[in-house]
Amino acid sequence: MSQDLQKMLDQAFDAATSLYQKNGFQRRVGFGKKPALISVDLANAWTQPGNPFTCDKIDDEIIPGMQRLLEAFRAKNLPIVHVTTCYQVTDRNNPHTDMGLWHNKIPVDFCAQDNEELWAIDDRIAPLEGEQVLIKKHASSFQGTYLAGFLRAAGVDTVLVTGVTASACVRTTVCDAMAEGFRPIAVKECIGDRIPGAVAWNLFDIDAKFGDVETVDTCVEYLNKLEAQR
Repeated sequence: MSQDLQKMLDQAFDAATSLYQKNGFQRRVGFGKKPALISVDLANAWTQPGNPFTCDKIDDEIIPGMQRLLEAFRAKNLPIVHVTTCYQVTDRNNPHTDMGLWHNKIPVDFCAQDNEELWAIDDRIAPLEGEQVLIKKHASSFQGTYLAGFLRAAGVDTVLVTGVTASACVRTTVCDAMAEGFRPIAVKECIGDRIPGAVAWNLFDIDAKFGDVETVDTCVEYLNKLEAQR
């Protein structure tokens, strides 16, 4: 992101913070007693170069941050859900496609289910046995999936949300997590996008209205204090 854009965003955030705080926004939802990690679309179609969905800062920020979180979650035997997106019918002229109407806006037809390499989770943060791999069809990880029921059955009250993109699938997942009664924590260094400024703006807005934005360090510190689950 250019210095000029960063300066403009900082000025906008300063002004918005004054307005928000005056009117009672930017409250804290806080960490709960049992968290789950929801990793959104950190699959090859988003993490590897040359694809329509490729995002920025994958190698230098998001993957290293995710590796730290995964290590901390696994050490405590806490739930981990790797979310990805793919479609059985990618013919845009087929009225029975599972893409719904989304293909009229973005190239979701690129993510065909029969090309598993595209929608497989990046090897650097690959799921281990016992970790959920959830396929979604819409932006939110909750819409039309079993995620909420799975989390409730596991006794989860907090979700740490990571992945891409800040402006779409991460944001809608955070919003729906709040709506479903979970405490949403967006992990700052583990969220990306492909458009300059999109991460900064969406994280600022999420922190004001829908969940808390916390650093990897803060999240790992919180996880390390929890008792290991059996």
